[in-house]
Amino acid sequence: MNLAPLTQRFVLHFGEMGSRWGINRTVGQIYALLFVSPRALNADDIGEALGFSRSNVSMGLKELQSWNLVRLQHLPNDRREYFQAPEDVWAIFRTLAEERRKREIDPTLSMLRDALMEQPANLDDIHAQARMKQMHDLIELMTGWLADVQKMDSATLVSLMKMGAKVQRLLEVKDKVANTVKAGLTGRTSPKIVAAPPAKLPDEDRS
Repeated sequence: MNLAPLTQRFVLHFGEMGSRWGINRTVGQIYALLFVSPRALNADDIGEALGFSRSNVSMGLKELQSWNLVRLQHLPNDRREYFQAPEDVWAIFRTLAEERRKREIDPTLSMLRDALMEQPANLDDIHAQARMKQMHDLIELMTGWLADVQKMDSATLVSLMKMGAKVQRLLEVKDKVANTVKAGLTGRTSPKIVAAPPAKLPDEDRS
């Protein structure tokens, strides 16, 4: 591997982690190289830097293109294809989240929706369907939140992530206020109805 020591450490580590994330080690190393490279690279550059065959590089680049994680470029007077990773790490995060949603979450949601529309045949099915409903609602809540995040620009997303514990404290304050208001409303007694004094009868005529 013909790389500077620091870059080599990063590329090797990313390859190891890639295998744990469910992607090929070769693909992970190719992406790591493109991510830290100061310029776009072609297949020959990648193969020479990593010691990979041309066919392995080609398959790895196709995999990364299918995930929308690399951009294809052409240089003037050069027929070769060059590749580069997006510079904005938040754009990479959004792309990964969207691709994983389409590949992993959407099929699960579709299956759960179909299952919830079926008529349960026995008590076991009723129990199973109730559990599936819980999973369906949780996934829908998460995907709804993710869809909102996807619409944010990078600066807004950074600000949201930095809020961290502040959001939790804000929610705790909101709950305390809500509980106080609720306690006040439930503790309030109904207004007492005071009977009106009897009307005075006119004085009898004195004899």
